[in-house]
Amino acid sequence: MKSVFTKVLQLGVVVKDLDQTMKIYADKYGIGPWAVYEFNKDTVVDMSMGGKRIDYAMRLALADIGGVQWELIEPLDEISDYARFLKEHGEGIHHVALDTESYESALEFCKKNGLSSVQYGYWGRNFHYDYRDTRDDMKCIVELYGPEESFKWPEPVAVYPNLVQVKIK
Repeated sequence: MKSVFTKVLQLGVVVKDLDQTMKIYADKYGIGPWAVYEFNKDTVVDMSMGGKRIDYAMRLALADIGGVQWELIEPLDEISDYARFLKEHGEGIHHVALDTESYESALEFCKKNGLSSVQYGYWGRNFHYDYRDTRDDMKCIVELYGPEESFKWPEPVAVYPNLVQVKIK
């Protein structure tokens, strides 16, 4: 059988305090730099949870570790799946983003196999992110990416440590 997923893109870690956690990763382990972004109703459109339209907010930071993007996520409300995860499990790995042949074929696979959407958004009007409930089968949530060809990484709201160049995949 051909694999639905082609490679690991990202590990998403939910944290209580983004700034403190970035500092530990960078200052203690040498991991970084971290590009910080804010996701909220002004930066992400068509947010939904469980297939229902709802606005939520979080701060996140991205860094590359050996070709895999790490994402630290601090929920800024009690609404998002990140907030639910933090309340139920504490800090830790929330999801794994996996690459596929195409975003569209991955969505077809999810529909065919009954993998419901946990949380979804459309960042910057040209980057889909979609968390699918694979917890029963894969023991984790899987995130699917859907950047359009026109997607370009926006300038982060902050960088830690404040280095000149930030590499984001």
